[in-house]
Amino acid sequence: MRASLLLFGLWLSAVVCYAQSEISQSDVVQNIIENQMISQGEETGEELYEFLMGLYSQPLDINKATTDQLRKLFILTELQVQSLVDYRNKYGRILTIYELQAIPHFDLPTIRNIIPFVTIQDTPLHEDNIGLPRRMISQSHGYALMKYQRTLQAKRGYHATNPNRYYGTADQWLTRVRIRHAHDFSIGFTADKDAGERHTLSKGNQHESDFYSFHFQLQNRNKIKNFVLGDYKIQFGQGLLLNAGFGLGKNAETVTTTKRSDLGIIPYTSTIESGYFRGAAFTYTPFKQWNITGFYSRTRKDATLIYDPQDSSRTIVKTIRSTGLHRTNHEINSRKQVIQETAGGNLLFNTRNRDFTLGLTFVMDALSKPVDQPRQPYRIYDFYGSKNLSASTSFSYRWQNINFFGEIAASHNGSMAMVAGLLGHLSPKIQTSLVLRNYKRDFHSMHGGGFGESGNTHNERGWYWGLKYRYSRQLTLSAYFDQFKFPWLKHQVSMPSTGYEYLARIEYLLSRSTRLHLQYKKEQQFDDYNNDEVIKRTLPGYRSSYILNLRQQADKRIYLNTRIQLSRFTFNASSTKGFALAQDINIDLRKIKLNGRYALFDTEDHANRQYIYEKDVLYGFSIPAYSGKGSRYYLVAQYKLGRKIDLWLRYANTLYRDRDHIGSGLEEIKGNRKSEVKVQARFKI
Repeated sequence: MRASLLLFGLWLSAVVCYAQSEISQSDVVQNIIENQMISQGEETGEELYEFLMGLYSQPLDINKATTDQLRKLFILTELQVQSLVDYRNKYGRILTIYELQAIPHFDLPTIRNIIPFVTIQDTPLHEDNIGLPRRMISQSHGYALMKYQRTLQAKRGYHATNPNRYYGTADQWLTRVRIRHAHDFSIGFTADKDAGERHTLSKGNQHESDFYSFHFQLQNRNKIKNFVLGDYKIQFGQGLLLNAGFGLGKNAETVTTTKRSDLGIIPYTSTIESGYFRGAAFTYTPFKQWNITGFYSRTRKDATLIYDPQDSSRTIVKTIRSTGLHRTNHEINSRKQVIQETAGGNLLFNTRNRDFTLGLTFVMDALSKPVDQPRQPYRIYDFYGSKNLSASTSFSYRWQNINFFGEIAASHNGSMAMVAGLLGHLSPKIQTSLVLRNYKRDFHSMHGGGFGESGNTHNERGWYWGLKYRYSRQLTLSAYFDQFKFPWLKHQVSMPSTGYEYLARIEYLLSRSTRLHLQYKKEQQFDDYNNDEVIKRTLPGYRSSYILNLRQQADKRIYLNTRIQLSRFTFNASSTKGFALAQDINIDLRKIKLNGRYALFDTEDHANRQYIYEKDVLYGFSIPAYSGKGSRYYLVAQYKLGRKIDLWLRYANTLYRDRDHIGSGLEEIKGNRKSEVKVQARFKI
């Protein structure tokens, strides 16, 4: 039986070989993010990009990967994950990558996407008996990376005559070192200086780096499944209490990404200077089906302090700052003003066949200074005080071809949040998803981010339905509809409001080397109408957007990508439009890789700004807003200087035709041109 399955898979091997060749000649991770996972206008992809790059640099051994590890790929559906595990249990080791075609529910598009992230390895005999120091020397994969970037034009904040000027230079530096072995250990260090910051900050007699991050991770040490010391993130359930930032939300992948996975503890390697834990965390497996996770964190938060109106002898927190920027007097004085201590845990139970998972989570936060009670009407239900305790229970259950999941959480004030949904394979060609959510307006979660419109996990109710239909190997149709309601006020929305959003997408494989996708998206939300009236009017606004993308492999070394984006925004009976056209060319000359783009854009207002993902240096992430009238081009060159050294150079230039200055405040540039340069070197260890 297995021989016939292998023959069935191998007869298509030529097609997969071609797909592998095409994939190897471009940056797979960037293509996945650009084409599927980043919704227009969302700039939350940096951590996701680094996470996927980690998987790409050290692929999963498909014969050892657990269901949790397979879910972390964000590519496979729940049915495909279980089909892979069942196939291994029935037939034993997978012998070749082509055998993936013999696994039920695996199709060529899925295989093309997953190939860069998986491998088939022969485990050395007695590998587990090799000591950690020796494994770190002989079996680890690591790199040291240095990056420099700068905006070439002078900004207002760097003028010496400006009393509120930036105290540092316009240079931005990043140093990162990481040594790891997949599912064994990881050691990493990151140091970052942002533009406008000094290399060192003085505070009394202390001199500190602006931002640094460190982690040490051990995995699969007897019953210690995971241990991290330093900086980390955690994700359990559907992210209502603990969300690691990998929830992709609503995007062109309309089914798979609506469900969050129990990622557990993940080392933190990003340069984003907020939203992470710093301390220690562990996952202990006392029995095969049980996991116990505990963690403690102590971080210093940037905050603006004011004197307590009730007690002028003490200060309280007016605003917690999350930008991580320390350039001006005000920003430097706000640095590390509040200590936040966080402790919590998770108890996770899995049945033997992993059809059912049940989790219990609790998180306790304590701030060294209380947060002031908000005065604005739309914020009166926000968190204030110094302590917050929250708990949740989550589940996942697979019945035949349907996966049910959900999480319900409660915060210290008795308020609740709930999300529940299902993923289903209605037939070999049709997948669907349904997600219901109800986040109370006064629910408080400091580290959560549930599925929804706002991502704040409070003051929102709604339902989402997604569909994916693979009509043939060439044609795929995707769509979703989301209806939401905000029971309380929002920023610039002075009354409870409702809204909806829907998307339709067609992907067509014209040939083995040419792909086309068309996408239409419409959304409706309310906003305040700004006029001189004392009582504000809240009116609906409608935004429609269109995307046409054509990707073509010209030959083995060159591929082209053409993208057209259009939008229309209608508010108070008036409409504005936006347009962007981008032409990419990517050339792979083995030792030298070149990625370039020339783009034109014309948008009548900020509501029609266009977001298009850009190629960048390794571990770099760029998705700027094209707004106004002008053009933009960039060129990224990568050069392999020997086996262990890679060099990158990136130059980007934006020319505006509708203004004589760019930006505002201290970021203002005189003139209509903005140029950026990046230089990066990576040394493999």
